[in-house]
Amino acid sequence: MSNSCEIIYHFFIIDNFSPRIMPVYRLTSGIHFPPVTWAEPDGLLAVGGDLRPERLVAAYRAGIFPWYGEGEPILWWFISPRLVLYPGELHIARRLRRTLRQTPFQVRFDTAFAEVIGQCAASRLEAGEETWITPAMRRAYTDMHRLGYAHSVECWRDGRLVGGLYGLRLDRVFFGESMFSREDDASKIAFVALARRAIAVGIELIDCQTTTAHLLRFGAREIDGALFSRHLREWVASTVPDGVWHEGNE
Repeated sequence: MSNSCEIIYHFFIIDNFSPRIMPVYRLTSGIHFPPVTWAEPDGLLAVGGDLRPERLVAAYRAGIFPWYGEGEPILWWFISPRLVLYPGELHIARRLRRTLRQTPFQVRFDTAFAEVIGQCAASRLEAGEETWITPAMRRAYTDMHRLGYAHSVECWRDGRLVGGLYGLRLDRVFFGESMFSREDDASKIAFVALARRAIAVGIELIDCQTTTAHLLRFGAREIDGALFSRHLREWVASTVPDGVWHEGNE
């Protein structure tokens, strides 16, 4: 592994303010990552590298994703436990079912990927929150969309984008990244559309990354990192992109 990463060290504080040296793995020119079992308890696994497509594909295939702020080095994470949704376990609350029957939005796929990722970043900044969707991340995932790996689910009303989400698909796994909503229930309806599409096209798992009450209400649940890794070994047999999602409205 010497041609792909090297060990550097930093301190973190444990009980009784006693410092302990922990390894962090700095990526070099190769695209390989250290084993995910070497991640720190908070999920941090490696630092450095770049966001070129082949590295992102290698990362997601192993369940690793980049997450860092503007002006920081690229940080790579493998989080355990992991929040996931098995699409067949999707739960739709009664009120949302009523809203879905009213079809308040037009749902589309892959018609405005750059706008979706831009809105995901903007909505966080407008709320006074930090965002990991830096300009470099936006460029990288837009490139992944052009290559057929990254996809958007969009909710439109009267020709205006009012909600949506984006993520990457590898074989039978969809790795969700972020969502936004400009109108009530828009991101929820986009998520339902994603789960329904997953069932239709044979996606076995939606990776939700970190746990939120919002996603738990949809039937998502935590699994440990070892089970998540087993799922990836089983369900990501190919890394060939599936191309643009051409189908029409849900």
